[in-house]
Amino acid sequence: MAHITTGVEYGLHCLLYLVHPLDQGRTASVRDLADLQGVPVEYVAKLFTKLQKAGLVVASEGARGGFRLAREPRSISVLDVVVAIDGKKQLFECREIRGRCAIFGRKPPTWATRGVCSIHAIMLEADARMRETLASCTLSDLAARVTAKAPRDFGHEIATWLANRASAPRRAHTSHSSV
Repeated sequence: MAHITTGVEYGLHCLLYLVHPLDQGRTASVRDLADLQGVPVEYVAKLFTKLQKAGLVVASEGARGGFRLAREPRSISVLDVVVAIDGKKQLFECREIRGRCAIFGRKPPTWATRGVCSIHAIMLEADARMRETLASCTLSDLAARVTAKAPRDFGHEIATWLANRASAPRRAHTSHSSV
């Protein structure tokens, strides 16, 4: 099972679509961001509720409303997004198995359970390094990686796609029942 959920991956992709190098960023609706990635609107809406609560995005009201980054992309780390969406959970949870060796019977010796479990200690170190790495990478850094990798006009294509969606009249969602 993955430690970092798919929600973080989709959240980061959505946030990258809001990064624009020439201005303060884009505004996009949850519906447009969901359609852009081919996922349900409700799923992206839940992600953006968490991102807004964490102060990473702000909503604009109105018929053409949407979300934009609340801060400069260089001040939003990948760790900020992980914590906003998944919460602050540990990489590893020690079950204190070291004291359950059959040789010990029901009472493990003090040496076996003294201090931090050796396995837990290395997992704590790994967790700290992972958080350090995620904290050191910002949305600006990720956007630069995408820009370096993507065709030169990809950013313009995304901007045009979002602009066309924003300028198109919104159709009301209606449900049809069969008779």
